[in-house]
Formats: sequence, C-alpha cells, structure tokens
Amino acid sequence: MRIHFVVLAAALWISACAKAPSSVQKTEQNPYENRHDYHSYANPQDARVRHVALDLSVSFPEKVLRGSATLKFDRVNADKPLILDSRDLKISRAEASPDGNAWTATTFQLGAADRFLGSPLTIVLPAQASQVRIFYETVPSASGLQWLNPEQTAGKKHPFLYTQSEAIHARSWIPTQDSPGVRVTYSATIHVPKGLRAVMSARNDPKQKASEVFTFDMPQPIPSYLIALAVGELEFSAISNRTGVWAESTMIHKAAKELEDTEKMVQAAERLYGPYRWDEYDVLILPPSFPFGGMENPRLTFATPTILAGDKSLVGLIAHELAHSWSGNLVTNATWRDFWLNEGFTVYFERRIQEEVYGRERAEMEAVIEKQELVQELAELPDKDEVLYIDLKGRDPDEGMTQVPYVKGMLFLRRIEEVFGRERFDKFLRAYFNQFAFHSIVTGDFVDYLRGNLFKQNPDLAAKINVDEWLTQPGLPKDTPQPQSDALQKAESAAQEWAAGKRTTESLPVKAWSTQEWLHFLRSLPSTLNGGQMADLDRAFHLTQSGNSEILAEWLLMSIRYGYRPAYPKLDRFLVEVGRRKYIKPLYQELAKTQEGKEHARAVYAKARPGYHPIAVTSIDDILK
Repeated sequence: MRIHFVVLAAALWISACAKAPSSVQKTEQNPYENRHDYHSYANPQDARVRHVALDLSVSFPEKVLRGSATLKFDRVNADKPLILDSRDLKISRAEASPDGNAWTATTFQLGAADRFLGSPLTIVLPAQASQVRIFYETVPSASGLQWLNPEQTAGKKHPFLYTQSEAIHARSWIPTQDSPGVRVTYSATIHVPKGLRAVMSARNDPKQKASEVFTFDMPQPIPSYLIALAVGELEFSAISNRTGVWAESTMIHKAAKELEDTEKMVQAAERLYGPYRWDEYDVLILPPSFPFGGMENPRLTFATPTILAGDKSLVGLIAHELAHSWSGNLVTNATWRDFWLNEGFTVYFERRIQEEVYGRERAEMEAVIEKQELVQELAELPDKDEVLYIDLKGRDPDEGMTQVPYVKGMLFLRRIEEVFGRERFDKFLRAYFNQFAFHSIVTGDFVDYLRGNLFKQNPDLAAKINVDEWLTQPGLPKDTPQPQSDALQKAESAAQEWAAGKRTTESLPVKAWSTQEWLHFLRSLPSTLNGGQMADLDRAFHLTQSGNSEILAEWLLMSIRYGYRPAYPKLDRFLVEVGRRKYIKPLYQELAKTQEGKEHARAVYAKARPGYHPIAVTSIDDILK
C-alpha cells in the first residue's frame, strides 16, 4: 500500500523531505524539525520524482553501466527545472515527454563537482513535461559500484558486480533525487552477459532461468539509497514460501543452512510490531569484499559471507537487516542527521527478535558487547559526533556512521522501555510503525509522536526521561540502561583467573562458549599479555585458524598489539581477502601506531586495495595517508 505525505492546498509537496502525517499532534518548542537535506542538490519542492525506470547494460570489460533512466515526476512550480544528483556520470543526452510516448530533446547542464555531493544535473522542462529520459554511463571508479574479477569471488570462474548506495552513492550510478526524503517506486531492465543472473531490491523470480535480460519491479515507494543491483553466477535456495537465500553456487548450501532460521525471525518480528509489508524477504550472500556486514535493501538484504560461522552465532546481522524492513525501509530518516531513527530503532528491534528466537541471554550478551564497543568509540570521538541529532552539514554523511546512532540510539529506546514498561512501549512502537509507514521523517516527527502518544498519557513517567539530553548531549546519560549477562561475567572471570595464573589453559570452560563469550574473554585479558601467553592460547584453541570472523578479527588485533608474529601470515591473508570495514579498519589502525607496523600495513594494502570497495578504500587511505 502506498501512503502519501501531508500536503497543503492543491495537494502539492512543499518541502524537500517528507512531512509527517497530519494526524501527528505538534508540540511546542521542538528544535528537531529541520527538513532540509544538506546532502542533495535536488529540488523536490519544485518537481518531485515519483518513479524511476532503468534500462541498463552491464559491461564487465569496461566496468561501466550504460543505458537510460526515465524519471516520472510531479511538477509543483511549472517554471522551474528538474534538479537531480549525480556523481561522475557521463550524460550524453536528455529527453522530455508529457506522456512517455512522444519524446523531444531538452537542455541539460552538469554543475561544478563537490568532493562529497557530486554535481547537480539541471534539466530544462518543456511545458506539460511529466517525464524525462536521461542517457548516460557510469565510470569504472563509481563510488556506488564494485566490479570484481573472477578470482575475487567464491567460485573463481565468473565476474561479479554489486551496488552499495547508502548514504549518497546512488547518484554515482543513477541520476535521480538522491535524498532519503524522496521516495520512489522503480522498475528496471538489466542486460547482463550470458550465464550470469541479475537480482535487485525488487521482485526477484528464482524460477526465471539465467538469461541475458532480467526485468524488475518495486511497487512500494523507497528512497534512492535502497535501490540495489547485483550481477553474478547466483543460485537460490528457498527457506519458506516468502524467504530464501541467493549465493554463488559454491556457497549456496552453506548459506542456506546457516540462515535456516530466517522465517522464524520474520514471524517473531511480525508478532512484535506488525505485518511484514514487502511480500518476500531474501538474503544475498556477497563476495567477501563487501564493506559492510549487511545492507537492508528491501526484499533482498545484501550480506557479507563473514557471517557464515557454521554455528549461527553471527546471524544476528540478519535479524538487524530484517528489522530494517520496519525501521529504515518502512519508516525512513528524511535526512542523514536523523540517521539514528533508522539505526537506533533497528538495533533495539534486532535485540527483541533475537530474544524471541534465541532467548534473552543471547540478546543481552550482544547488548553488553555493543555497549562496550560504543564506550570505547566514544573515548575517541569529538563531542560533536557523540550526539544522536548530529550536524553533518558540509561533511560526508558516511562520517555519521559510527556506533552512536546504532547503539546509543538503541539505549535511548531501551531507557524508554525500562521507564514505561515493555507492554506499553511495544504498543507505542507498533502504532509508530503504522503511523509513519512508507514515510520519511525527521527527529522532530518522532519527538512529537512520542510526546503526544506516550508521554502525554503518562506525565510522571515522562519526567524521568530527558529527551534533549539523549539527542543533543555528548556521551551517555547517567541513567543509561546497563545490559547484564551472567555468561559474559563468567567469561570475564575466567580471563582474569587465567591471566593471574589461577587457572590453566586446559581448564578454561570454552567448549560451549558462544562467539560473544569468546569475544568478551579476549577483550577482558590484561594489557600486560605477552607473546608466550598468546602462543599458549593459540596452541590450545587454534585461534589463528578460527573460521569465525568475529573471533579471528579480535585475535588478529591482539596479535598486532602484543607482537604475536606467528599470526601475521594469517593477518596478511585476512586483509587481502576480506573487505568488511568493521574488521579491516581497526587492524590497519593498530598497525599504523608504529612505523614498522605502518610499513607492513602499506605493503599489504598495496595488494589488498584493488579488491576493496571504494567506501573501504576511502577509510584505509585516510589511515595510511
């Protein structure tokens, strides 16, 4: 179901970002109402794109997409041009049409390029024009595309392409209004080399045999950063009648087994906060160069293969991306300063899904570890980046993707739950998702809805929560929730006893430990650890050869820190083979702390860099200068 935003007279859109529904009662003195998107050149207040139709050919030899994008739009000011976002696109011509049948050439201009924002694409609109068609091609270095050679894939036989459009990278492969406040439906015709398959964040038909042309349709309105494409040698394995897994043929069985609880997660999410509104939910396992753990592209989550640990211990990532089907995809931040509305809600929701499927202890273990990671990061961030309502004007919005919007946002919501009680808060959240379904909102919309639909009815409880402190003050409030885990406390005690010589390596109770217990054990070891102790742990538990990417990444970080050289060959291979920024960025940062380490990092990076996604390259380039 498509739901429209608030409109004024003549049913016209009046701002660049979506307005909250008119039934939301506004409160006085709400400082969080800024709807201007500083990361887009677009002018949706004059002409708002409603539908994008792509017709693109995929050229692996050239590493370009080539074709056209047809944009349908609503005109608000008839004498204004259509302004779109673009980055390094080669525009050959533009046409306009009143009905999609008769097309005439029209004038366009690319403005000066900005380091972060790219270039504005201004198209003159003839009278009565309601559609434009733009013919263009991308460049090989497009920030939203990664082209992989066969040797960089799991199967080693075929090339692979995937997109990553969040935050503002869609403009590097689609000329459109690249703002999360502008929602569009889309369709696509994708031409691919013979023997490969294209999939998108749209309706995918697994019964369609691999051919040279694939067609797609996304009937629900989404922001541009959720338009996604992948092309490769892919197979599908169904989990239920609405869930399944896509992966290269060499990985499909392992992936399907690891993710067999996906349908259970969907059902748990529906019990909590209402029906799943995207028809099907599939997961695409990408090659290891993918820079993130996952990307919540609707209908088709993109996921890193590093979650395939063999024991389901890392599938919390799927719970996170699934939760985005409500918080992020269904209800979306209208600007990137409101990013916590996507991620804070999702981490909270993720914990609730895990609790439903795997139990309270598992969810609490993850919450404890997340909070520890947040506290560690807060010690390194400037005050301006420790707030939920962050000012990103003049900055790359990717700079706001720290643990703050994720974990501090989750803790804020958990604090509300603790004060008001889970039953009351769940009812509120379910109503929130219904109220703003298929809308893009700002923090002010949430604050108004919170005060009008929860705080107003319970003023004594509301007095216990300082909303402004949570949103605008650095650090964590004194009343921040404290997740607790008996299992992690035992792992910490074991680490302290072992380090003090009170427990032998062989007596460590690791047999039934989860990933989270292992991580907490390793992080609880003292800073005085020496090479001999590292070697002792490695002989007993083969940590350098761990198949669990979370444990391995932590162990490799410790190996750099404590000079455990036997792990360095594995470290080098890991940095070359894995592109997930969560893992590689801390490893390069630790290496760069010494001159010898920096030289080693640069030598490895010279081999690894060609296989990294542009987003990861930007991060590591900055570390190694």
